[in-house]
Amino acid sequence: MTSTTKRAVCTVCDIACQLKVTVEDGAVTKISPPDNPVVHDNFCVKGLQAHKLYARPERITKPLKRVGERGAGEWEEVSWESAMDDIAGRLKAVVDEHGPEAFAVSTSNWNTSVEGGMGRRFMNVLGSANWVSGVAMCMGNTAAVNKITYGWFPWPDLLNTDMVVLFGHNPRKHSWTPIYNLIRQMQAKGGKLIVLDPRVSGQAVNADVHLQLRAGTDAAMMLGWLKVIFDEGLYDEEFVRDWTHGFDELKERVDEYPLERVEEITGVPREQIAQAARMYAGARSAAIPWGPTLDQQVSSTSAIRLQAILRAVCGHLDVPGGELMYGFNEEMTSESIMELHEALTPEQRAKQLGYDTHPVYTHRVGEMLAPHTKRVHGHEYANVVMGSYMANPTDLFRAMDTGDPYPVKAFFTLGNNTLMSYPNQQQVRRALMNQDLIVAHELFMTPTAQLADYVLPGDTWLERPNVHDSFGWRSWLITSEQATQPPGECRSVFAFWRDLAVRMGMEEHFPWGTIEDLLDERLKPLDMSFQEFTERHDMRIAPNPYRSYRKTGFGTPTGKVELYSTILDELGFDPLPYHRAPPQNADYPYNVFIGVREDPYFQTGQRQLPSLRKMSPVPKTFVHPDDAAREGLVEGDWAEVSTPHGKLSAIVELRPDMRAGHLRVPHGWWFPELIDEIPGGGSDEHNDGMLINDTDEHLDREQGVPHFKGFGGRIDRLDGPPAHWAGVLHQPRPADRPVTPA
Repeated sequence: MTSTTKRAVCTVCDIACQLKVTVEDGAVTKISPPDNPVVHDNFCVKGLQAHKLYARPERITKPLKRVGERGAGEWEEVSWESAMDDIAGRLKAVVDEHGPEAFAVSTSNWNTSVEGGMGRRFMNVLGSANWVSGVAMCMGNTAAVNKITYGWFPWPDLLNTDMVVLFGHNPRKHSWTPIYNLIRQMQAKGGKLIVLDPRVSGQAVNADVHLQLRAGTDAAMMLGWLKVIFDEGLYDEEFVRDWTHGFDELKERVDEYPLERVEEITGVPREQIAQAARMYAGARSAAIPWGPTLDQQVSSTSAIRLQAILRAVCGHLDVPGGELMYGFNEEMTSESIMELHEALTPEQRAKQLGYDTHPVYTHRVGEMLAPHTKRVHGHEYANVVMGSYMANPTDLFRAMDTGDPYPVKAFFTLGNNTLMSYPNQQQVRRALMNQDLIVAHELFMTPTAQLADYVLPGDTWLERPNVHDSFGWRSWLITSEQATQPPGECRSVFAFWRDLAVRMGMEEHFPWGTIEDLLDERLKPLDMSFQEFTERHDMRIAPNPYRSYRKTGFGTPTGKVELYSTILDELGFDPLPYHRAPPQNADYPYNVFIGVREDPYFQTGQRQLPSLRKMSPVPKTFVHPDDAAREGLVEGDWAEVSTPHGKLSAIVELRPDMRAGHLRVPHGWWFPELIDEIPGGGSDEHNDGMLINDTDEHLDREQGVPHFKGFGGRIDRLDGPPAHWAGVLHQPRPADRPVTPA
């Protein structure tokens, strides 16, 4: 028996932990924590069991072509060559009839991490700007909003900070593990933790201050913090004077939010609000790590900008222990450069869906920032965390569904269960059903792949080489070695895009024949090949020059931190942050917030693996005991959670750690074991995307992000489980239902 050990970057989720992989006779037999003492504790149950998931018999290992009606689940195995020939021909026909803008892509780059910008490169050369991703509602949009405020998306220096502030974020041992570990280390050294969350989460239990605000009122809370900070002179006067734009205008807006008003909006006593504000402003160093809560509100742009403003005015920006402005890592050619955005003409950029309606993360704002990004960072295009130059998902799926403002008739989904990954799942399904061509690149048959014309078998992070560049966010390069060969005919997303590009006459733009060739190209600034990099480096961290803005200014039109946004002003939006209440409906009295991640899963994945599934076997909704008693619900009841837009069914779990009047629904529920029996494996009956309305009144104005955190809903007891329940594996008895931290 031949045994070797490899280092691989896990992309089960988007945290990118490096793990140790044991390989025996060519097969992965064990995944372990890394040897590197700095990151030794960065592992979770999902990563350690990933090889078992990828060895499941349900895995797709040969290309499949649809032979029945769309969604009927009737397939035939075909060769890659015949599949790619037909895909290229049919895509060309759509482009010839409707223009390149009729082609759209949805992908999750953490799953397809070796594409190296090739997907965007293909689209830009072809002439389509209609690329979307879940990052439009989760971190990517945060990056885009940070860019309009100070030109980059900073990275929290948690290793050196004295304080952490968490907005609705609950890092746990098996979810956002590195952040969890760093917070615990900070507290062990005497650092302070402030948590703002409607629930009594695991982090809230350990916090020095917990502000139990109403869901969706984060922007009002931060305006209250600024009121205290400004009134009491707790801000960094020198930095504000020299490096911010619009302080007087912002102060006038902040004066509209006295603590009495903020208390009324948030439900938090004004004394607690003031205490937290003073703690944050007075800390020697403080960091606000990213969390998804602010990404998903009707006031999302304002809330994200307010976080950025707090960092800046309190002196916590680009300093040790604060938030670091890394900029481009010049040791490896960025995906932003590889994406070749300059190939897309201004005319085609202007056709991007969302360009006129919700422009913050589209090419429209990208064009406005380009000269300032180049002035500071040396390159025009900074696609940090893939969060810029995107189409708006709601506008895209409306166009796919209705043909307005123009038809979109070809759609590729790569490592992305599109049907379940966006709001208004009903519209997404109609949009997919209205396509001439759908191609899915996947590991398993998912509800989205079930609707495709072709399902192409993908590889995993254990089966390909890579140098992980932190999504262009920070200056870290991490080695990921190929541990084993992909099974059957599984191929990488890089191979897919290059193969298609060659067939579409773009070979000159895709000269790299293999992933290793592409990595060699990107590592040229270090004057070493991928093989040489892996031999020399476990991870490589470029130095960060603190306060680099003193030499370059900020990458904004004024060269300063824009408290008053000149970009939003020019676009016709409010240039100052504000709080906006979501729509209310007396018939739907509960505040529902969705998008909850459960420890054994990331997004809609991992439910095929029995050992993970047993940790959370069924869809649940979390209810405060007082609310359950009012509604006649007991632990284990089946209930229907509904909104004016849609409904889903789930098992009731009583959670005293909830704030009364709120309902929580975990994200991504479907049953892989039922995928061949019922449409979508039950996703239309259980996924939280069924609840979300994405009409204009439910969207953030500037980004077009739907309101996930605190929209109106109700809960009603059901007489029993749904009809398909008999086919579900791992049905829990009442005594077996696990209670995991919220």
